[in-house]
Amino acid sequence: MTATTLSRTAEKETTLHWSRVVGTGLIGGVVAIYVGLVGMIEALAGRVVITGLLTTGQVILLGVYLLMSYQAAQKLTGADAKAGPLSVVAGALAGLIISIMLALLVVIGQQINLRAMFINASPRLWELLTLGRGVPTGLVLLMALGAVLGALAGGLALLPSRLRRAVSLGLVAVPIVSILNTALFAGRGVSALGALLIFAFFTAISYGWSSVGGQARERVAALPSGQQRLLKMIGWSAVALGALALPLLGPYPSEIIDTVGIYVLMGLGLNIVVGFAGLLDLGYVAFFALGAYTIGILTSPEITWLPLHLTWWEALPIAILVGVISGTLLGIPVLQMRGDYLAIVTLGFGEIIRLIFLSDWLKPLVGGSNGITRIPRAVPPPQGFSDQQVLWYIVLAGIVVAAYIATRLKYSRIGRNWMAMREDEDVAQAMGIDLVKTKLLAFATGAALSAVGGAIFATKLTSIYPHSFNLLVSINVLAVIIVGGMGSIPGVLVGALALVGLPELLREFAEYRLLVYGAVLVFMMLKRPEGLLPEARRKLELHEGEEV
Repeated sequence: MTATTLSRTAEKETTLHWSRVVGTGLIGGVVAIYVGLVGMIEALAGRVVITGLLTTGQVILLGVYLLMSYQAAQKLTGADAKAGPLSVVAGALAGLIISIMLALLVVIGQQINLRAMFINASPRLWELLTLGRGVPTGLVLLMALGAVLGALAGGLALLPSRLRRAVSLGLVAVPIVSILNTALFAGRGVSALGALLIFAFFTAISYGWSSVGGQARERVAALPSGQQRLLKMIGWSAVALGALALPLLGPYPSEIIDTVGIYVLMGLGLNIVVGFAGLLDLGYVAFFALGAYTIGILTSPEITWLPLHLTWWEALPIAILVGVISGTLLGIPVLQMRGDYLAIVTLGFGEIIRLIFLSDWLKPLVGGSNGITRIPRAVPPPQGFSDQQVLWYIVLAGIVVAAYIATRLKYSRIGRNWMAMREDEDVAQAMGIDLVKTKLLAFATGAALSAVGGAIFATKLTSIYPHSFNLLVSINVLAVIIVGGMGSIPGVLVGALALVGLPELLREFAEYRLLVYGAVLVFMMLKRPEGLLPEARRKLELHEGEEV
């Protein structure tokens, strides 16, 4: 190729890279306008993150600026390692584009009544976007601020990877700690000094661990086996003490961790079916409902057709047995089905169970749409403790037993059979694996753990209704194991904390918490499809085409 051709090619590539930067800025502008028009900026303006400086609405808008400007800088530096300081320019350009689009929204909104279509396009929103300075001064400040924020995000892309991760964690930690302080302890944000200390603490911890973490793991791996076991015992003891102390946070946090724990239980069961065996089950809520209704029927004094009512502990083994039987019965007709067909059939099974409990046909037996109430507590709380605080210890015991069962099964012969079946059923059968027995065992085990979750759910609320067992429960449990890491047992815990615990803590944000929930799911699937704590084998499968 001639020098002229090479020069033209380089110019085209440069133009393409900068067009991607502009495109990222335009996308960021659309996201910022959407956040404003759905009312998040205005509605969350009264919730303080940093006292006297930042509200939650402003933090969300700043997050859009920083994230999209950083992405724009990455598109430039990722495409050209020699771009260097130009990444700052790329970030500033993206930030400026976002501000220009917001400024256009303000100008149009003041000329045209947008509230006929967008009810949140109010004068209060224009005031917030112009920083209280009006037009045109506020718009000039907005564009200047956007360029500065974008330049800072572009500068972040220039930092070494360890320092960049540490600074990013510090920035994210400040609003999270502030929101947790407000949600759990009725706080009012954090002070500017507190925010600075939080940022410094998490940045230092992250950077320090990234520097010495690898060496520490190597040193631990070099220790004699006895000392390694001792360190593991100390670590697990610390985790156990922390888990046992969680109810001391109070009744409301205990209610949240109980809900998270129930989803962990169901996630561990569905992880066996989907993560280990590769059987896509969208009707998993059926076993959850059967466990709850078994407890309700056997324990509630409202059920008069039974001559004898059991305690929760006496009814629990029966609920587990019902789960095992129903899991086996579901498995029999779907033995020859795979993939989407299996998902559709199991989805139908879940809806059938819910509609049966809702029907007037069984109303004399299970209460119909009125459900079952007056379900007794599993354990009466001692003085000074609420029912939810005591229930956590039952949930924790169930999680420990379920995790132990799942771990033992995963590394057993049946676990290897499940994984072989997940990879290729035909090859697994050719190798002598009994697919009928293997599939039925997966369904039965997963259903049993889901039934335990349903039994705890029934005593947690002391009442159950058919509408509590809709398809969304199955979708949420499936999302938990996907986000946590398919086939990963620790990933189930992390996924439940991320997708169940955080939305529960963010109930004060009303409908916006589900918007954030969906955005996080989309971001996770795009940037980290293997999950937060993926299984090593699955991570390799998803990244086998990438260069090492």
